[in-house]
Amino acid sequence: MTTPTLAVLVPLLPFLGAAAGLLVGRRAGGFARPLAILPTLAALALALTVAVHQGGGKVIDAATRLTPTGSVPIDLALHIDGFAALVAVLVTVVATCVQVYSTAYLRDDPRYASYAALVSLFTSAMLLVVYSGDLMVLLVGWEVMGICSYFLVGHYWETPEARAASLKAFLVTKLGDVPFLFGLFALAADAGTFRITGILDTVATGGLQHPTVIALLLIAGVAGKSAQFPLHTWLPDAMAGPTPVSALIHAATMVAAGVYFVARLLPVFAASAAAMTVLAVLAAVTMVGSALAALAQDDIKRVLAYSTIGQLGYMTGALAVGDRGAAVFHLLSHGAFKALLFLGAGVIIHAAGTNSLSAMSRMGGLPKRIPDAYWTMTIALLALAAMPPFAGFFSKEAVLVAAEHTALGDSVTAPAGAGWIVLLSGLLTALLTAAYATRLWLLAFRGHGPAAPDHGRQPIAMSAVLWVLAVPSLALGLAVGQLAGWFDVHALTPTVTTAVLGTGVAAVGGIMTYAAWRALRYRADGSVPLGAVAAHPDADPATSEEAAIATLPRALNSVRAGETPSAAYGDLAPAPDPGDPGRLLLGPLHRHAATGFHLDALYATLFVRPVRAAAELVRFLDREVVETYVRGARTLPRWLGTAVRRAQTGNVQTYLGALLAGSVVLAIAAVLVAAAGA
Repeated sequence: MTTPTLAVLVPLLPFLGAAAGLLVGRRAGGFARPLAILPTLAALALALTVAVHQGGGKVIDAATRLTPTGSVPIDLALHIDGFAALVAVLVTVVATCVQVYSTAYLRDDPRYASYAALVSLFTSAMLLVVYSGDLMVLLVGWEVMGICSYFLVGHYWETPEARAASLKAFLVTKLGDVPFLFGLFALAADAGTFRITGILDTVATGGLQHPTVIALLLIAGVAGKSAQFPLHTWLPDAMAGPTPVSALIHAATMVAAGVYFVARLLPVFAASAAAMTVLAVLAAVTMVGSALAALAQDDIKRVLAYSTIGQLGYMTGALAVGDRGAAVFHLLSHGAFKALLFLGAGVIIHAAGTNSLSAMSRMGGLPKRIPDAYWTMTIALLALAAMPPFAGFFSKEAVLVAAEHTALGDSVTAPAGAGWIVLLSGLLTALLTAAYATRLWLLAFRGHGPAAPDHGRQPIAMSAVLWVLAVPSLALGLAVGQLAGWFDVHALTPTVTTAVLGTGVAAVGGIMTYAAWRALRYRADGSVPLGAVAAHPDADPATSEEAAIATLPRALNSVRAGETPSAAYGDLAPAPDPGDPGRLLLGPLHRHAATGFHLDALYATLFVRPVRAAAELVRFLDREVVETYVRGARTLPRWLGTAVRRAQTGNVQTYLGALLAGSVVLAIAAVLVAAAGA
């Protein structure tokens, strides 16, 4: 069987599994799990085979004409380069892990069959985007993912949060898809084809007539799909869906589609310096803003959601400086450790019985209860914080290396200003990322207090996939030398400058958070624990924060000296409520960051309320004006009919009297008219 044929089967098998699951899954519940796992597992095996055959070498192209259009043709085309081969493997690995995990996570869910079928359809749509060589076929997968996300995020449709989140995700992403569609048409009009190879050839020969307009239209669609500022607000709310769905959307599908699309068509964007600068600014705002928001969230899944937005900002930043290899490398490593983080969070939530980090900080014994989640989450958080030798270190530093080269004028595909924007914002985000990763770990696993209620041992299906995903989270960066052929970059290893800067600021962020956590747990003067003061109903929160700030320098000194808490603060008992180090670090900014800097409120004021007001006006006009005319048109003939019906008495004398009276009236009227005319 040829490689193109195998490649066609990769998205086809999950699609067939989804169709079979929707048709027979509910009636034959025993087949739901095999129909969910086996097609995706087979697609993984085929994706690996295609990647081995492609080998990072010559691009695999194949096409057949779908239909004559009379103008720009549409082809069923494959375009598989090294990026496509590796991303397809990532998608199928994560999708398989999610399907296996879901068999235990949703084992008692009556809608599991439809859920699993939609996950398979979601996977198929993303694989279609990855392998497609024609933009119209790619658009089909792009839109199917949007529909699937609507149903999957709203899986728990009984809750108002899930209904609102699914509707918000659908509307916000569709808002970006409108300019995206216009951008595709404009691109095809300039290039004369929807084929990716034809478009890249046109760009190479300078045949693109409107590169800036096209690029900006496409960026709008990418911002919606990949949750970039200002269309990122749907992603944190999407946490209302099941945790495995969050892992799938955040790690390998949907949000990765926008980054992958830009990577595929990067020469189109590089043809406009203005577009690259806009992309860099959006990436910088997205990175820093989402990292600040993540540091203020209490829901563990929302922390990870804002983390995803920030890491996507890194990928967008790499593309803004013209290095798609670094962007895709970070996409791969992020896909592994972010899927692990979400699936691990599902285990933590199952064990703790809550999503709240502040509640977990008052629970003891979680690491002993869930050792698999504890160790794998620790690996994933170290990868997220870009600590060597984990995968996130190598991929994030590759982004910083690319930004450094561009800032120093070594790149011809992006302006130097874009490089400086990405480099500085990337370093600041590295500090903040390590801070919120450390905060999550401390609050989730270093809580003090009574043990959480025992909800039973975690199913093996949930624990096993964590270790499967821990392997690439740890080893992907170390194996980058063997994968270098799949990336079109000069070097994916960090330089000394970026390695020292990136790791240094990350270490500072982690140490600051740990010191703030310790300062909140112990008072320097040996009095009442800060958490207890803050928790008292009559206490002033400012008192707690001021006292903690006063002890923070001493806490930092003790951390550097390696002292224990008792050495730094005396023999003090741990507070039952240690407080939130994120609140301490952010200070007055915390309440704004906790709400995502009020963007939802701003959009509600600018868009939601005017639209609702217009809808109310239309409803009023329909009911009180249009409906009045309709009722009048019905009532007047009825009244006339009633009057005529009453006149039909059947009495001949009455009829003759009426005829005579009418004749007299007509005669008088004729006389009056004649007199007026004379």
